[in-house]
Amino acid sequence: MISPADNDNTDEPMIFIIIGKAYETKGGEGIELHIMLRAPDDDTAVRDALNALSEEGFLEADLDQIGMLQEEPPEEPHASAYQGALEGEVAIIRFD
Repeated sequence: MISPADNDNTDEPMIFIIIGKAYETKGGEGIELHIMLRAPDDDTAVRDALNALSEEGFLEADLDQIGMLQEEPPEEPHASAYQGALEGEVAIIRFD
């Protein structure tokens, strides 16, 4: 379902998933995250993800993996996050 990101021109929207950990307090315990968003390339996806995390109050983040989704995930919460990403939202899924 996840493929390496590339910059090929396609007619389909490019929906990225970024997997990582973010921190709400300095020296605090990290929160595992999946971030799904629509972007023209992987650099923009990372920049937009970091901006969204900052807006949500996270001080720093360790982003471990990035990939492009080839199809809609069948299960929640990823299915709803995918729909939000198609609509231009940056969806942050927290695993507390």
